[in-house]
Amino acid sequence: MTPAADILDLVSDLKATGEAFALATVVRTVSLTAAKAGAKAVIRPDGTISDGWIGGGCAKSAVLKAAREAIADGKPRLVSVQPADLLQEQGLTAGEESEGVRFASNMCPSQGTMDIFVEPMLPKPELVVCGASPVAIALTELGRQFGYRVVACAPKTSREAFGDIDQLIDGFELENTNRSQRFIVVATQGSGDLAALRAMLSLDANHIAFVGSRKKMANLRGRLTADGVAPEQLDRVKAPAGLDLGAITPQEIALSIIAEVIQSYRQQQQAVAKQTA
Repeated sequence: MTPAADILDLVSDLKATGEAFALATVVRTVSLTAAKAGAKAVIRPDGTISDGWIGGGCAKSAVLKAAREAIADGKPRLVSVQPADLLQEQGLTAGEESEGVRFASNMCPSQGTMDIFVEPMLPKPELVVCGASPVAIALTELGRQFGYRVVACAPKTSREAFGDIDQLIDGFELENTNRSQRFIVVATQGSGDLAALRAMLSLDANHIAFVGSRKKMANLRGRLTADGVAPEQLDRVKAPAGLDLGAITPQEIALSIIAEVIQSYRQQQQAVAKQTA
């Protein structure tokens, strides 16, 4: 059994590398149980235990299922593993959820009760903003407020225009990464549109949007197609960027875009959660 202190060191390391996982902690036990209160385990997205201990088969399957779901939708779970006769006395069945608690049956000879809190540890989704336009600057400010890891791809001479962002990249050279979900907005607005789009289309991303009219995007699409960019790649770009709020000012346009990013993020999160349920 790995000491809880070592588990917390592992948690710190995984958070630093931006990996998604769940931390399961035994918060209460009654009678005889394999694991005691305070026992912890790190669980990966595929449902495997990376390290730690939360008991044997009596609790394991229910906790692993809860961990997969928690990682998928970002919501914590509380699992209560109880003897079948105790569940029956309360009018409960295994797999049932009541008042935020999911119940599971303990079929082991110990017949003890364990309550396990499953907490998802998810990296921040990444918002990549190309350009140093007023819309781009306003968007980076909103991105930070809504908990995104914000990366600005803009000339280094524009650094002072941006506030507290996580990273500034001089130009559009950005690498693919598995660190987190990535949402890209090209807000160059005439200063490097073609180069920014070409670079961003080479990346893995959950969402790519372009700040500009449909007519402008159609023109850029034609030029990129002539340069050999595949149509299916260009189909990934949402243009114009943002929800239709009737936005006029840079701040309003940025708000419509961050709303669309949030909508995309939550819809994808819900879709994954349904697949793991």
